[in-house]
Amino acid sequence: MGAGELTINGRRVEVEADQLDWNLLEFLREHCRLTSVKNGCSGQGQCGACTVVVNGKARPSCAIRMRKAIGAQVWTLEGLDPVVRQLLSHSFAASGAVQCGFCTPGLLMRTKVLLDENPRARREEIARAIETHVCRCTGYMKILDAIEMARDHWPDRRVPPLRGESVLGGSLPKVDAVQLALGERPFVSDMTFPDMLQGALVFSPAPRARIVKIDTLAAANQPGVHRILTARDVPGQRFVGLLYDDWPLFVAEGETTFYTGSILALVLAETARQARAAARLVQVEYEELEGVFDCCRALEPDAPKVHPKGNLLAHQVFRWGDLEEGKQHAVHIESGEFQTQLIEHAFMEVEAALARPVGGEHGVLEVFSQSQGVFEDRRQIALLLGEPLDRVRVILVSAGGAFGGKEDLSVQGHAALAARLCHRPVRIVLERKESIRLHPKRHPIHIQISAGCDATGMLTFVQAKITGDTGAHASVGTKVLERALGHLTSAYRVEAVDVEARTVYTNNIPCGAMRGFGVNQANFAMEAILDRLAEQVGLDGWDIRWLNALQDGERMTTGQKVHSCGLKETLLAVREDYKNARFAGIACGIKNVGGGNGMPDIGRVQIRIEPEGELLVFVGYSEMGQGLFTVARQIVSQELSIPPERVTVRTSTEREVDCGMTTSSRGTVLMGNALFSACAAIKRRLAEGASLADLAGEEFFGEYVCDFTTAIGGPEREPITHMSYGFATQVAILDEQGRLERFIAAQDVGRIMNRTLCEGQIQGGVHMGLGSALTEELVLERGVPVNDTFRGLGLIRAPNLPPIEVRLVESAEKNSAYGSKGIGELPLVPVASAVAGALVRYDGIRRNRLPMRDSAAARALAGRRTG
Repeated sequence: MGAGELTINGRRVEVEADQLDWNLLEFLREHCRLTSVKNGCSGQGQCGACTVVVNGKARPSCAIRMRKAIGAQVWTLEGLDPVVRQLLSHSFAASGAVQCGFCTPGLLMRTKVLLDENPRARREEIARAIETHVCRCTGYMKILDAIEMARDHWPDRRVPPLRGESVLGGSLPKVDAVQLALGERPFVSDMTFPDMLQGALVFSPAPRARIVKIDTLAAANQPGVHRILTARDVPGQRFVGLLYDDWPLFVAEGETTFYTGSILALVLAETARQARAAARLVQVEYEELEGVFDCCRALEPDAPKVHPKGNLLAHQVFRWGDLEEGKQHAVHIESGEFQTQLIEHAFMEVEAALARPVGGEHGVLEVFSQSQGVFEDRRQIALLLGEPLDRVRVILVSAGGAFGGKEDLSVQGHAALAARLCHRPVRIVLERKESIRLHPKRHPIHIQISAGCDATGMLTFVQAKITGDTGAHASVGTKVLERALGHLTSAYRVEAVDVEARTVYTNNIPCGAMRGFGVNQANFAMEAILDRLAEQVGLDGWDIRWLNALQDGERMTTGQKVHSCGLKETLLAVREDYKNARFAGIACGIKNVGGGNGMPDIGRVQIRIEPEGELLVFVGYSEMGQGLFTVARQIVSQELSIPPERVTVRTSTEREVDCGMTTSSRGTVLMGNALFSACAAIKRRLAEGASLADLAGEEFFGEYVCDFTTAIGGPEREPITHMSYGFATQVAILDEQGRLERFIAAQDVGRIMNRTLCEGQIQGGVHMGLGSALTEELVLERGVPVNDTFRGLGLIRAPNLPPIEVRLVESAEKNSAYGSKGIGELPLVPVASAVAGALVRYDGIRRNRLPMRDSAAARALAGRRTG
């Protein structure tokens, strides 16, 4: 007999005695298999992704213990009336409110309760109603639009149509938006296979410790435990990495750990609950050692070495023009020191991976990954296993947000190893605090900078020293600092540049890729110095930027001549707003498209013609909420004059379309160029008289290779460090109380590919930038996070966010088949600089450190961080 029962979606469900200490979220997902209810914060009750209706009220199911749920009436999305499900999901899809989609099912449940209680809810009431919900993608503007659309259709339950032109520039709804909104499109943590094991990790007890012994005996004897893996079980190369092989899958006995996220063991059991219980019983004998947690200390001769070769990972120097001549021409000079903070990505879906052997002991290993680069996953997993590439197949399961934080291999390697050794499917899903402990963050960067201008305000030189804490492992830290160095002078022409950058190892959590990739940190310093020079000259912020703004044929930081430059058009788009506001700040930004710097940027696709003229498009880049698959569908639809619903897009290593990592704002441009090539080949066959049905079974390959970029600081007289750049100008406007009243983002996007998705990317970038500017920071004490919850991170919630206005400028990119430029990172780049400028206008305080928590704007954005 059960311990009690409750009613779920109109059906009575028994609760067993051993389930009384479960939370309702776990019961719904693991016992009832209702996976529309998502696990975002791992029981913190702070993200809203698991929201259900309990006795008529919207509640976070992770915060309700089953013993308290006995007798309750519970509704999830699966149980709602079909018309209500359609109305809500169509409203979100049509409004562009679905990006990664992980947070959306919880928002739909909240919306239903809100509109049942207040069918005429105003926009500010809607924003307050969703205060407990975190969305890291959209910037909330389109979510508010979606709930207003649902409100307008609520009285008579009319379902909004899913309209949207499929031609480029139209607003075709995002691929799978309805399924994502309803929680029907599975994420990795929603997937299961028969006979599947689940895993739990054992982490280092201290950031830097010599591991004497790992005793697994007590853990191995626990119920359900199948096997425990440690370093001795790795058959191949144990140390791997994106750029440097400095990151071990496991730290072995006798070795020294690198940071608090170093992994010692993996416990495999029949259920996740059993695996976690056993993992807590693994006994680790260790000797804690002195760690190094500060870049200055790390560079001292007697500092503990994080890695054998020393703590200075890279020292990069770049000089352009005659520095002394630039200083001689300067009438005004400003100098300053700036410090940016460590930031957590806070993507809604934590790291998860599922692996399974296919075809027996010597068959292929399939890995279902949320990665930003499935081919890079395959390479590193093959190294770990000591197997050839063709025995590893990695299939993308589109991520619930990434923002750079899912470039490095996390638990994919552990799941793959376990599946290969146990000959069973294995799934590993981290908890939120484990995720924060494990994956790389945004680099905290220190910048010493000097710049000068002539009597009119024209810049004559910029000189800087940049130091970045890359933490315990390299990740892509050298590239982040290279990007900060290469974008230091922002979007302005300068006669002479002298910059050096140091990338430093410490025992802090590693730092790697995050939206903006070092450029926003450099921008914060440069734009502040420019504002101070403007004061000396007697110009306002807009005028000095107009005077120095790059135009076609002029050289940016690295000496490259820019082209397709719409910067001045973005300045014109915000001029009157800035000039007419009492308390306004302005900043410009520039962001590379493509990795460049002498490395090839590649786009590859393969289009398979299916029966009945359906098309299956394999691409090498990852969909993670940015809308890449939707744009691919639009391109193919337009090129071949077919309905977009006949085009399916997939990312998998089963076709050799390796493009590298989905990073550097390059996916749309490079994929678009490759699709143009593949579609051209199909059109040639169609012109010969064949139909798509006649071509069933054939495959058409498309490739574009940008191989003309040059290394930064190389010997070339005409350097081309990147294939393209995007440009932006942003304005932050404060009210009389010093709170953010409006934020305006004007951006040169090359060509608009999908207007709604484009606007959503920019609004989401601004939202993330405002957090970086004013409220967000992951605080470490001797390498250990102390605020590792959503509430503690300082994420900005919907009711505290100002309206974000997007103004799009089109300056077609010549190296893009469709004129497009990357848009995802640039919106974040100038945000902190614009806000800092507005704060100076308001209170006269020059702030050199992020976040700027001491301002009224920060206090207003922080609001009530309820959970």
